[in-house]
Amino acid sequence: MITKEQVIEACKTYHDPEIGIDIWTLGLIYDIQIKKNNEVYVKLTFTSPMCPYGPQMVEEIKSEIKKRGAGQVDIDITFDPPWKPSEELREMMGV
Repeated sequence: MITKEQVIEACKTYHDPEIGIDIWTLGLIYDIQIKKNNEVYVKLTFTSPMCPYGPQMVEEIKSEIKKRGAGQVDIDITFDPPWKPSEELREMMGV
């Protein structure tokens, strides 16, 4: 059975294609739920609603989570609230 920690680790290994920082550190993951039958639900956002890599990211994130033992992976994309980098992240990015 996959754990929430394993899903988080999968998110830490997946880097946003435009920014080059993992999606967990970026704060793009809003919710993770482990459901019965080893199903995983992830609610995430993108850095921009116009993200050209969105569909590719969803498929690659699903793959990373499945590698860690998940059965079905459902990813829900939301822009509410809109992504806003933390002050610490802004410093890391030099903005």
